[in-house]
Parts: sequence; structure tokens; C-alpha cells
Amino acid sequence: MEFRPTRFSVAGLCLGGLAALAYAQWDSWALALVGLVLSVGWLIADGLDGMVARATKTASPLGRMLDGLCDHGVFALIYISLAITIDTPEAWILAIAAGCAHAVQSNMYEGERSRFHRRLKGIALDAPPVPTGNALVRFYDGVASSIDRIAMPFERTLGQASDPVALGASYGARAVAPLRFMALLTANVRVWAIFVACFAGNPRIFWWFEIVPLTLVAIVGLVWHRRVERAFVRTTTPPRPKTASRMHLS
Repeated sequence: MEFRPTRFSVAGLCLGGLAALAYAQWDSWALALVGLVLSVGWLIADGLDGMVARATKTASPLGRMLDGLCDHGVFALIYISLAITIDTPEAWILAIAAGCAHAVQSNMYEGERSRFHRRLKGIALDAPPVPTGNALVRFYDGVASSIDRIAMPFERTLGQASDPVALGASYGARAVAPLRFMALLTANVRVWAIFVACFAGNPRIFWWFEIVPLTLVAIVGLVWHRRVERAFVRTTTPPRPKTASRMHLS
């Protein structure tokens, strides 16, 4: 049997859909627990699709987009199922706001994570990537790489370094802290947060957790990471040569 990463993505989406159905009965602690188990199954499938893509060298922009859309789709189904059970204007507003916050936070975190791992190898980005493919792929990649333009000063510093691998290692030693902090934006944390909120008998807890604390995590992590970059840019940028008008003639 041929293993294709897209099959794991679709399997994960199915498990996530079943988790959403279970969470539609969140007032039952047993079904909330079933929702957690199915969500963990989705996380496993979500991890396998990337592993298979790398092992079989079948990674592609379309597969990456499909993986991301399946991830967002699972959470969208859970948000919708919870909002339907409460069915008040406030619940729908919170669910939509949480979903939008989630999409932005996840895309930014994935961009930061891939940027970090690339730099550890001493590989600099020559210019912000130009999204290619169909309109949907271009939009997804454009959002995921939106921070690349802001991060270009460090990319140029890394590209001009005499030993980019050593500079990448030094950068990694300092940048690992903000990246670990931003790991609070992973799906694992959200899966547990949904279960805790439902087990506590109030799904609104999860929506507010998504909107306020996780948004603050994203902002602090992005600012922290940029500060690490700027420190390296300042210390490795050679001084500007003096102009003829400023030089003293002997």
C-alpha cells in the first residue's frame, strides 16, 4: 500500500470532524473526553502527513496548503459545533473572532518556526518569497510568509556572514527562547484548552483564551524574536566608511 501524505491529512480531517460531533455534546463529560481522544488522533495523523511527505520527498506547496486547510478546518468544525449548541449572538461572535485569531496566530507561528530551522543551517533568504501556484495557494503562502519582509535585515546579515553556519548557531542559541514561548500557539495547546473549557461546562472559556492570551503570546513572541534579530544585525554590521568631507587630511 502506497503511503501518501494527503491521505493522512484527510484522515485527520475525518477524526477532527468526529471530535466536533462529540464536542457538540460538551455538557456530557464522557463525550467531551471522547472529543479529546479523537482530537489527539487527529494530531497524530497531522504529524504523520508531514513525516511521510519528507520521507518520500513528496512535499509540495499544494500539500502544505492542504495540510494547513485541514488543520484550520478541524478547528472550524469544532468552533461551529460549540457555537451551534449555545446558539446566541454572543457565542457566534466569539467563535468567529476566535477562529480568525487562530488562523493568523497559526500562520505566523509556522512562518517563524520554518524561518528558525532554516537559519540554523546557515541558509539565508535572498528576498521575500513570491507565492506561486493557484490563488488559494498564493494566499496561504502569502500569509504564512508575511513576516519575511520585516525579518530581511537579519537575512542579509546572515547571507553576508563569513561563516553563516556559525552565525546561524549563535542566533539559534538566543532565538530558541522566543520560539519555545510561541509553541503555546501549537494545536496541542488548543486541543487541551478545548477539552478543559468543555469539561468545565463553558466553551466560552476556550474562545476567550484564543482571543486574548494566545494573541498576546503571538505579539510578545514576534517582538521578542525581532529583538534577537536586531541584536545580531547591530553587532555584525560593519561600520559605514567615512565620506571624503568628513575625513581629516594629513
